[in-house]
Amino acid sequence: MELTETHTLPVPQARAWEALNDTAILKVCIPGCDSIDADGENAYSVAMTAAVGPVKARFKGRMELTNIDAPHTYTIVFEGQGGAAGFSKGSATVNLEPGDEADTTKLSYSANAQVGGKLAQIGSRLVDGAARKIAAEFFKRFSAQLQGGQEPQDVPADDENGGEVQEKGKKSWTAWISKS
Repeated sequence: MELTETHTLPVPQARAWEALNDTAILKVCIPGCDSIDADGENAYSVAMTAAVGPVKARFKGRMELTNIDAPHTYTIVFEGQGGAAGFSKGSATVNLEPGDEADTTKLSYSANAQVGGKLAQIGSRLVDGAARKIAAEFFKRFSAQLQGGQEPQDVPADDENGGEVQEKGKKSWTAWISKS
């Protein structure tokens, strides 16, 4: 799977860089993120829940920042295990440059990921769609954080098949399975 996008952020480049390296901001902005904890120099352990089509699982993994050229670029190398749902691994190169308007930043990224297990069996179209939906929700939340630090509601994006989102506190069989 490959995903390449560009977004304009409503803050200067230095502030965008700072926010991209703030685990508290990232935890709030990444849909389904349960935790991001330091795990060495420029490395983090991550736990999150993600739904791709009919497969919903809790992933535990690690990401490491490499090729760091602050405040311009870095590469994120990641890997995660979702139990019976499968695994994912890959990398993303993130670039920041001054935006076209004053006090804005142009963020572009190119991500390449591989998935295996049940995730690979459901098809690349669903995986690509879910990845694009998660990325869109991340940038929506990230822009809101940058503009005023408003904490978005922690509502996961619905799955690619149009399934309904579970309200917080309500349990479903997929949530129960993902905890095992």
